[in-house]
Amino acid sequence: MKNILLIGGSYGIGLAIAKELQYENKVFIASRTYENIADMNVTHIQFDATTDTLDMSKLPEAIDGLVYCPGSINLRPFKGLKLEVFEQDLQINFISLVKVIQSILPNLVASNQSSIVLFSSVAASMGMPFHTSVAAAKGAIEGFAKALAAEYAPKIRVNVIAPSLTDTPLADKFLNNDVKREKSAERHPLKRVGTSDDMAQIASFLLSSKSSWISGQVFHVDGGMSTLLVNQ
Repeated sequence: MKNILLIGGSYGIGLAIAKELQYENKVFIASRTYENIADMNVTHIQFDATTDTLDMSKLPEAIDGLVYCPGSINLRPFKGLKLEVFEQDLQINFISLVKVIQSILPNLVASNQSSIVLFSSVAASMGMPFHTSVAAAKGAIEGFAKALAAEYAPKIRVNVIAPSLTDTPLADKFLNNDVKREKSAERHPLKRVGTSDDMAQIASFLLSSKSSWISGQVFHVDGGMSTLLVNQ
């Protein structure tokens, strides 16, 4: 049974991952809220990634898997974005992630082989209008992940999931009616938006021993958007 730490696992993709992992692993969820996971087989740690220091006393000596879920979706024209917006996106997506990994690095090294799973975005590799802030923050994650994977191989594996638009509370304003949902689905070669379960399945795989020879990779779980050009 592996010890898995989810940062932000109380809703959306993080919650789906927790549900996927809870029965065959010992799952620790560090998040601001608790109500969605109250009945689950997990250990909760009160934690805000942007402001708090992780309480290490509640974690095991060895951590076999880490998933960092907090993120943002800021889609606005560049000319209207203040510097503070870039700083906020970088803070929640990247700087807070670095802080977490630095704090639990000894626990990750204590595992026989630990796995870190991070989240980027299809926007980090595709030039998409109105995505300058979030694409910059997610691009930092991809570069960081590859460098970290190289530095800590073979002890720690590091991989990134880069979704397209996924049906989560964070993306609600883009999918909150049938017209928006249909238009979003049509933009993808597979003609639907992603689900939290789509992301949970690949995260579970990357945390497991089934992926023990995979590190430093960015997985585009995006309905084919980043690689396929089809009639639209």
